[in-house]
Amino acid sequence: MTIRTQKFYDFSIHTAPECSDPPEAMAEIASGYGYAGIAITNHTPHQPQKPETTDHPKIVVYSGIEIVAKNPHHLMQMIQKHRAKVRVLSVHGGNEKINRAAVESHAVDILSHPDERLNHVLMRFASENRVAIEFNLDSIIRMRGRARVRALTNFRHNLKLARKYGAPMILASNAQSIYDLRAPEEMIALGTIFGMTEDEAIAALGTVPEEIIMRGSENWIMEGVWVVTED
Repeated sequence: MTIRTQKFYDFSIHTAPECSDPPEAMAEIASGYGYAGIAITNHTPHQPQKPETTDHPKIVVYSGIEIVAKNPHHLMQMIQKHRAKVRVLSVHGGNEKINRAAVESHAVDILSHPDERLNHVLMRFASENRVAIEFNLDSIIRMRGRARVRALTNFRHNLKLARKYGAPMILASNAQSIYDLRAPEEMIALGTIFGMTEDEAIAALGTVPEEIIMRGSENWIMEGVWVVTED
């Protein structure tokens, strides 16, 4: 697995109407950086974008959502509402109750913005349910001083536990404009700042997103098993 042979994806992209730039502009810039696909994951209460489109010659735009929930019960309601509409379903974390409810659900693809050091129990659930733990690089790009140190400390802690339990990890830009997008090589370099190996960073931009897309395919049956059709 190398930078030259792996396809890369950014599954945390925010566009109009939540932010100013339209999906087409994000796709164009991401394509120029060499991405194979992006997911538009606007926060609720914004609705998901249209299902994935392939009209761009070099990149696939996947439908997604980032659920912002008041409590675990509300989260379950929102998952039921949106799961069938999107290929990439993220949960905006930030406290232990929401984080735990997210990693306990088979229907969740990504725990975004955990904003805390996850514990052994949560990381074990994430591994068992294949919920990817997001490392949002926007945190270390934009933050300064103590806030940046805190973010890096939490990243290092979560990275260590993810390795221990074999939980999937994903790198994301949290781009809110075309200027927030970063090339895969930059994302991989940023991942090494908090201790990821190059192979881990490549997997977090490539293998893990591909697993999420495969899981959303009609041919997917269970982890490691899917239907192979003949042309």
